[in-house]
Amino acid sequence: MAEITFKDIVSFIEQSSTNALATRHYPKEYAELDVKVGFGQGTPAQIPWIAFLGFGQLVSEGIYPVLLYYKTERILFLAYGLSATKPPKDNWVFSGQTPQTIEEYYASQDMGKPPKYKESYVYKSYAIQQDDPNAGLDENLIMSDLATIVKQYKSQLAGKEEMAMKGNPITNAATLNWVDSFLEDAIAAQFMISRDMVLRFTASLLTKPFVILTGLSGSGKTKLAQIFAKWICASENQYRLVAVGADWTNREPLLGYPNALNPNEYVKPDTGVLDLIIEAAKSENLKKPYFLILDEMNMSHVERYFADFLSSMESGEEVFLHPNSKAISGVPSALALSKNLFIVGTVNIDETTYMFSPKVLDRASVIEFRVSSQDMDQYLQGQNSSGIHMDIGLGKRYSDIFMELAAAGYQPQDFTRNSLMKFFEELEKIGAEFGYRTAYEINKFCGVVRGIDADIKEEKILDFAIMQKLLPKVHGSRRKLEPVLRKMIELCLEDKSLFDDLIQKKKEVESSDPAIRYPLSLRKILRMYWGMTDNGFTSYTEA
Repeated sequence: MAEITFKDIVSFIEQSSTNALATRHYPKEYAELDVKVGFGQGTPAQIPWIAFLGFGQLVSEGIYPVLLYYKTERILFLAYGLSATKPPKDNWVFSGQTPQTIEEYYASQDMGKPPKYKESYVYKSYAIQQDDPNAGLDENLIMSDLATIVKQYKSQLAGKEEMAMKGNPITNAATLNWVDSFLEDAIAAQFMISRDMVLRFTASLLTKPFVILTGLSGSGKTKLAQIFAKWICASENQYRLVAVGADWTNREPLLGYPNALNPNEYVKPDTGVLDLIIEAAKSENLKKPYFLILDEMNMSHVERYFADFLSSMESGEEVFLHPNSKAISGVPSALALSKNLFIVGTVNIDETTYMFSPKVLDRASVIEFRVSSQDMDQYLQGQNSSGIHMDIGLGKRYSDIFMELAAAGYQPQDFTRNSLMKFFEELEKIGAEFGYRTAYEINKFCGVVRGIDADIKEEKILDFAIMQKLLPKVHGSRRKLEPVLRKMIELCLEDKSLFDDLIQKKKEVESSDPAIRYPLSLRKILRMYWGMTDNGFTSYTEA
């Protein structure tokens, strides 16, 4: 990747005087550090910045060298930056006298108080000429200053990345903020996503490498899968985005077929899926993540074209490809799905698609996407980008942590047992009870989430798990489901007296309400309940 240069810094200052917020054209690296540029989200920032981030550091929670441009005063600071959103977990260490803070600098110059970042420490300041930023800066000086502060920074963080690869990967993942690093980059790419959704998606991938994203068309399902794959992969060759066709009646669009007229030829699919699977299975690639994204997965019957994948995921057995004992056209006779291959399917439910069977739903984590009125209002208030773009490899330094977590074992989570048994007993009444595999995957999912975010509440983790692993198989008539749905609504409440008001739509489900134990699942069950009372039938994928 190209590195930040003096011309980029001049361009940054010039752009600061405009309303342009795009940062895609700026280089993403400097001296093996990640480079993040910020001009604001939705509206121009009062103080634009260029941050230089070491391993495990975030703009929102970290320490980093940073260029801060105070437009009103026309001063560019090169500073020892401190995150303003959250207190950083690390602190700057100075061998000599502690430098002035930006607040102290302002006071020394009789400039009043700085509008922001007052606690960051000044390394150097540069006066910027209004009409010609280039004339007010000495290229050799500023690039030399930048190199010096970056050297100090890297020396302070030395060993952090190496230590992250040793010991307990779960603890290290929590320390290194990799989920929040992706969230920052996704938001910078103009993609609207919540931290909870990122946490659920990544934890689901780590629990089992098959995730289904369902919900409203145009809500970001495919984009989330695509930009995460691009973010964590070092090469475009590590992922494929494939649109499922309505004419997919067998496995050939994914796995190809042996040429019946020529026993020495294997016809690979144009989708590139087989090449991706073969590449992922090579010994030198087993520690790299590979992603297969199947867009609109239910445009055809999933069981027709995906049966070999479903079987191999559970059994670990190889998928048979052709009868030859040796490889033909570079294709072996059989191929197992390697553990570094992550499969994400997106689903839209309408009259042109097919419903998923319980067999499919039971083998995946199902994450529903919805757009609230608050989300839409926030989107319409902003300066909406016509496109969302994530550069390949922005998070590649975290891929080792990601793969360590995917391979890690997890201890059973004690807090899951009582809650899961209550739901099991109710689901059992309608034949939608879960088996040992689901119980194991819920336990593992809860352990993964706890590993990524040590501070998250147990009820919130269980809420995610109930929504993704228990509710997707619930469907049926009012006669069958009404008593069960009513009981599950009660299980989601700490205060059962709220039941009637919720059923009658007299009360909103607030995530922060202490009287509600599982708000995410409760909202879903209520929508299913209301759909059932209106139509006589309900389903997770149609609610």
